[in-house]
Amino acid sequence: MGQNLTQKILAAHLVSGDLNQGSEIALRIDQTLTQDATGTMAYLQFEAMNLARVRTECSVSYIDHNTLQTGFENADDHAFLQSAAARFGTYFSRPGNGICHQVHLERFAQPGKTLLGSDSHTPTAGGMGMLAMGAGGLDVAVAMGGGAFYLPNPKVLRVWLVGQLSEWVSAKDIILEILRRLTVKGGVGKIIEYAGPGVKTLTVPERATITNMGAELGASSSIFPSDEQTLRFLEAQGRADDWVALSADEDASYDETLELDLSGLVPMVAQPHSPDNVVPVSERAGLPVNQVAIGSCTNSSYQDLMRVSQILKGKHVHPNVSLVISPGSRQVLSMLAADGALTDLLDSGARLLESTCGPCIGMGQSPVSQAVSVRTFNRNFLGRSGTQDASVFLASPEVAAACALTGFITDPRTLGLPPVIEFPQQFRIDDSMIIPPGDPDTPIRRGPNIQPLPLAPKLDNELSLPVVLKLGDNVTTDDIMPAGSKILPLRSNIPAIAEFVFHKLDPQFAAKAKGFKQSAIIAGHNYGQGSSREHAALAPMYLGLRVVLAQSFARIHRANLINFGILPLTFVHEEDLARLQPGMVLKLTDLHQAIQSSEPFALVPDNSSTPILVKHDLTERQAKILLAGGLLNETKISANSASNTTSVI
Repeated sequence: MGQNLTQKILAAHLVSGDLNQGSEIALRIDQTLTQDATGTMAYLQFEAMNLARVRTECSVSYIDHNTLQTGFENADDHAFLQSAAARFGTYFSRPGNGICHQVHLERFAQPGKTLLGSDSHTPTAGGMGMLAMGAGGLDVAVAMGGGAFYLPNPKVLRVWLVGQLSEWVSAKDIILEILRRLTVKGGVGKIIEYAGPGVKTLTVPERATITNMGAELGASSSIFPSDEQTLRFLEAQGRADDWVALSADEDASYDETLELDLSGLVPMVAQPHSPDNVVPVSERAGLPVNQVAIGSCTNSSYQDLMRVSQILKGKHVHPNVSLVISPGSRQVLSMLAADGALTDLLDSGARLLESTCGPCIGMGQSPVSQAVSVRTFNRNFLGRSGTQDASVFLASPEVAAACALTGFITDPRTLGLPPVIEFPQQFRIDDSMIIPPGDPDTPIRRGPNIQPLPLAPKLDNELSLPVVLKLGDNVTTDDIMPAGSKILPLRSNIPAIAEFVFHKLDPQFAAKAKGFKQSAIIAGHNYGQGSSREHAALAPMYLGLRVVLAQSFARIHRANLINFGILPLTFVHEEDLARLQPGMVLKLTDLHQAIQSSEPFALVPDNSSTPILVKHDLTERQAKILLAGGLLNETKISANSASNTTSVI
């Protein structure tokens, strides 16, 4: 039996575990990336490991999320990150150079390599044939130190593409259709591998749009083969030497297969407030639109924005619409300027933003109250735009441009013939804003907003935990730890940012949690979906959260909870969720033994003599981490107990 593409890369990087079993595996990581919303904490954690330099083939620190400098905090953190990159031996992508995923695809991604990033959309590089995964900053810091990355041995879902996209239908419509079919939970525990004759019709930037939004499926990663299209992209980037051909064996097997005929797709839109709430654009046509935002790591490539410029050329944005455009990288922006497309965009009435994530994470450009905002982004969670009562729709650049012109949600097929954009034979290459690894004696700069890293206490053997909050399904990390221009600048100051935990759902949460000193949260399915931000575990830990009892967890957030000493438990009988309410006290006894056992165990609500059976599904490694009070504590314990070692990883 042959191997699929995923198995080939996993096998080539396997440190421990068995690919033929459903247990945990450990992988060697070739490259890492961080960004400034998560990178400050990752570098503080790396520094705490007492390692002189990173041990990966390539690590890059990007500034792309928090470039808005309304105070000293963001600028100080950027100075910290630049000095840390020099000292520890990583590349540093300066503010304005672009969004991490777009720049990494252009300048660093390599087929067949592994990439771990402290951002949930790191799988964007899967469009290059790279096994790229998002993780919490602490996992990335460990990988930077040469340590393995652990994850449950994933299932592989093959998406078999046939046919070719019709006019006005784009790669965004492919992933929206898959989200419609599979939902935001459909990829949990899986790597999605694209194959079939339809693959060769898609360029690398189009593939990257699809792998980017695989994160919205809950998938561990998404990947395309490395073929002639990959070589074409790398040649145009001046990196042909990085190319290798990679594909699945003809007799490879898969756990699941989904077939998708590209020729049958139509322009789609994801309705509020979930990326899987997808319908054809034609079903919502005519709805008035207030704002259109084009960009983000999903749809800000040169091809995307050239199509938009051609749609808008010689026309003008509807007077009731605010159109903002953020190119994905400095390379994209400079090429648009050289081609004259930038002038076409500006003449249409578009507002040009910096090459950053920007509005996607609520960092500026919040729409008007009760707005309808059409965005080419990847998430439309309630309140993520910065306007709590806004309705955000996700769509392709073609749909977004059509909406900007008409002032209504519009099927772009009504505009006539689509623009034809030729793939460039040569991208404009200028790496002057990527600073290579520097002097290991570089002093690290620390502004007053950078506070010491808090550590979790060791887990007690017996706990009585008040339930501070009860939640439903699909709670996002945006719900737990909101982003936006007011909160993100506090990301390196855990005591300050902890005041905003669950702020949108319960403004009194932080005060209640501190009053209880130790507490628990109850939730439904898919708790912690969305962004990889480890602050959604770290800040609640600081407030005393010790247990989250949910019907199921999103992969990255569950790992982050464990890394910071919070015990993730699930119900043996899901209907027991209805028995629990805020204010109840959950009693757990002989917890150390229960964590080291694979058997379900009982917790007792204070208002009942009938226990509730729960389970944890922890590996032996994860149990050790929890008993130590988190991964940093466990790492230090292991380092101190080692008689002769050169690494603390």
